[in-house]
Amino acid sequence: MNVVPTLPYDHWIEEAMRGVVRRALREVADEGLPGAHHLYVSFITGAPGVSLADDLRARYPEEMTIVLQHQFWDLAADEDRFEVTLKFHGRLHRLVVPYAAVSAFVDPSVNFALQFRPSSTAAGDHAVSAAPALSPAADGGISTDAPGEVITLDRFRKK
Repeated sequence: MNVVPTLPYDHWIEEAMRGVVRRALREVADEGLPGAHHLYVSFITGAPGVSLADDLRARYPEEMTIVLQHQFWDLAADEDRFEVTLKFHGRLHRLVVPYAAVSAFVDPSVNFALQFRPSSTAAGDHAVSAAPALSPAADGGISTDAPGEVITLDRFRKK
């Protein structure tokens, strides 16, 4: 049986969406957060290239979500990763996160969310289950939908 090669649209879309994350973080690094914007970035803590303190890795062995809003310092968004300093339990910690490790990116101020599928390269040796897709909740927040549901970006735009 011959396997017919196909164009990797899913890979291209994932790459383009990670480009949106990169561009947003570069804009914030250069200009700061405009207006009421604030960002939630979730990432796989065991992914290759992720650098965080041992106590944070122990507390968040699989996935961690950070908030970029009022107290973050020295945000740098490079081509393949971002770095930021955040305060946890009264101590400053420098985090380095490759874009390939990002599992979700949310800006609830404009009801915008991107969900990324875990990959074997992002998860390294850690087993990661598929996360549910994010969507706006009835109260304007973010809730989860059943896994596998296709969500269009129109659902996140303010009307």
